[in-house]
Amino acid sequence: MRQIFLDTETTGLYHAQGHRVIEVAAVEVVNRRLTKHHFHYYLNPDREIDQGAQEVHGISLEFLQDKPRFAEIADELIAFIADAELIMHNAPFDVGFLNSELGLIGQKTVEQITAKITDTLKIAKEMRPGQRNNLDALCRHFGINNSKRTLHGALLDAELLADVYMAMTRGQESLMMELDAHSQKDLNATAHSNAPLLIKLANSAEASAHDDYLAALAKSGSCLWHTLKH
Repeated sequence: MRQIFLDTETTGLYHAQGHRVIEVAAVEVVNRRLTKHHFHYYLNPDREIDQGAQEVHGISLEFLQDKPRFAEIADELIAFIADAELIMHNAPFDVGFLNSELGLIGQKTVEQITAKITDTLKIAKEMRPGQRNNLDALCRHFGINNSKRTLHGALLDAELLADVYMAMTRGQESLMMELDAHSQKDLNATAHSNAPLLIKLANSAEASAHDDYLAALAKSGSCLWHTLKH
């Protein structure tokens, strides 16, 4: 399955208050490797940007004036994420904003478009309970270079998130590979073994119980076992 790591930047914190997406970026991973395919747009929100939000991502309304609206890039975004596992950090936030934008133009929800939604923040909290689990903290924990991240930016964050996810799940991958190796080793050992096959015969009690079962089965209709015996 294709994995798509996605991040958004917005005019504010709450889409229910009319805030909009002003940047959306996504990178593609296949077989745990980043491909050269990515999706990235800045968007004109047709509304003001909260001061607090602008301090986080550094995107000004003036910069966005000549950028496309979400409706203009929606089909391309849908095609990029369709039938993939969509992975985000604090997924409810991004999904909420995307669904709000998609709803404004009568499109399906993210849940209907993608095959699966994975929240790396939830995974991180389970792995590191009680610790800071934002993207910067996870980069430090896993030794991922995030020195270029002076401000939040959707494309860089999506790429960093892919690196963080690979680091978080590397142990799971190693465990599965180890289990597969042991299973194959057992199969090979069985296939090349010269040890005699041991057959354990039923004792008298087990044989009597078996006969009683067949007798009861014969009363309910035809019993093929008796036919085969004779």
